[in-house]
Amino acid sequence: MPNSKKVFILMGVSGTGKSTIGNLLSNKLGIPFFDGDDFHPEANIKKMAAGKPLNDDDRQGWLIKLNELAKEYKFRGAIIACSALKESYRGILQNEMENQLQFVHLEGSFELIKSRLENRKDHFMPLELLKSQFETLEPPVDAITVSISLTPDDIVHHIVNQT
Repeated sequence: MPNSKKVFILMGVSGTGKSTIGNLLSNKLGIPFFDGDDFHPEANIKKMAAGKPLNDDDRQGWLIKLNELAKEYKFRGAIIACSALKESYRGILQNEMENQLQFVHLEGSFELIKSRLENRKDHFMPLELLKSQFETLEPPVDAITVSISLTPDDIVHHIVNQT
């Protein structure tokens, strides 16, 4: 069994399955899952729902909240879904986490993710913002990277075997 006492950040653009994989991984490892979207302030949600991309200032307080959550679970383990698109955002998330944080990048093609978002009805992220997220994404060099073309169970298996 992997070191489930780490905090895992499931990262990637909207539509990569962060929540689905987070719940499955939580069940597999026996640690809690938190959807970072639940920690956005109302102003951010309204801005995204209006089709406007968030800027660095919009994300700052949200990322600090997620870092505080990560620090709370630093030695107990948790899974947090967060886009973490830029290296600077990941730096905020890593603050005071030493080696207790593991990024997992769920990646897929624009076309695959676009088709997923077109079929999704329960999310505030408009499809128009997907292009903006792909433009913002700075792929991590220090993460476990998994293709979302795999089945959810295979993705979880890959993550567990890489930690």
